[in-house]
Amino acid sequence: MLSNGDMSMSSYLAFCGLCVVLAVTPGPDSFLILRFSLRKLSSGVAASFGSAVGYLAWAGLVAVGLAALIEQSAVAFRGLKVLGGIYLVYLGIKAIRGDGKKSSAVVPDGAEMAGARAWSSCAAGLTSTMLNPKVGLFFLAVVPQFLPKDGSVFAVTMLLGATLGLIVLVYLAGLCLVAAKANAWLNRPRVTRNLEISSGGVLGVLGIGTAASAAYA
Repeated sequence: MLSNGDMSMSSYLAFCGLCVVLAVTPGPDSFLILRFSLRKLSSGVAASFGSAVGYLAWAGLVAVGLAALIEQSAVAFRGLKVLGGIYLVYLGIKAIRGDGKKSSAVVPDGAEMAGARAWSSCAAGLTSTMLNPKVGLFFLAVVPQFLPKDGSVFAVTMLLGATLGLIVLVYLAGLCLVAAKANAWLNRPRVTRNLEISSGGVLGVLGIGTAASAAYA
């Protein structure tokens, strides 16, 4: 697929196609972004950005060989799966309990609170992606097929990582906008709680499945 140390346009477009398939496949990121979007559009977008940065970070790990080391170490890989599963369960429990509800207590300045909420959402998206070993495996299994035989492996890997991150960001941000368009319906307390409980339940199941799969890693 590659020749003369350079990636052809056809190869790059093929990689983009794989990225689109990965992005639109329902997973923890999708449900996490929808969960944040139920509260506020900006929170969902911030979580989407955090998730996209996580993909770029995974590309960096692969580029320097750390992800390969994790894959070769059964203990490290299982540990990553368990941590990722626990984190998803934690997010699911928070959604089901409705911890994001407004409090009647005195709150800080609106702008400051919005900034803190955006940072928290971004961190959640980043953490979720970084603790998802499937992202690392995607890079380890797919990216090498598109690397030049002669050239900067690190640069090309980061380019592919940035491409995947951008595609994921666009897709997840689109999910946020869809939620915003349905804002009037989603803002009904009963509907919002039912959706939060549903998304929280899905996150919990995904988390339990991820942690349990560590036994077969």
